[in-house]
Amino acid sequence: MLYELRTYRLKPGAVPEYEKRFAAAIEARQKYSRLVGFWHTDIGPIDQVLHLWAYETLQQRAEARAASVKDGAWPPAGVLDLTVSMDNDILVPSPANDPLDGPREWGNLYELRMYTYPSGVIRHVMEQFTAGVAARQELSPLGGFFMSELGELNRFYQLWPYRDWDHRDEVRAQYLKAGTWPAKVEERPIHQLVRHLIPASFSPLH
Repeated sequence: MLYELRTYRLKPGAVPEYEKRFAAAIEARQKYSRLVGFWHTDIGPIDQVLHLWAYETLQQRAEARAASVKDGAWPPAGVLDLTVSMDNDILVPSPANDPLDGPREWGNLYELRMYTYPSGVIRHVMEQFTAGVAARQELSPLGGFFMSELGELNRFYQLWPYRDWDHRDEVRAQYLKAGTWPAKVEERPIHQLVRHLIPASFSPLH
């Protein structure tokens, strides 16, 4: 299984209209591949939307995208007029992940943590985080660990859902007091970025 994370920077104030247009087109688009989650940023780089798609292989991704464009199911009408820039990354999941094979009602706030590491260590980093996550998952569910395969390389992603901001603060206080998280990892990141995300009404992860 592979995942594609698409990040779109929009014109200021365009998020509500983008989500409206996306929602109108998503049923037709999902005949070709499965949407896992859709969010907009709340803290950090604002006026961004992120969507996560699941594919069995890169070939399936290419065929699904080509078929959806050919049939006029994609892109949603008018969204390119609202878009400033686009990025996409192909991600490999951790074996600790939930299968993400359907809707999950995990919360109204998602934290996406992105750590960039020196070349050659990213697989080991994900293995170490995976080995240490069991105690952390007792406090709140893991949305997913992923490592980049194509796109922004040498990056490790953590997706954590919370009910709300108070729940996030409670969980952080618990694991920091217990010393069970963050995982003990030998390598140190060279860059870190955190986005706090709000799921759209049609997002399967909510």
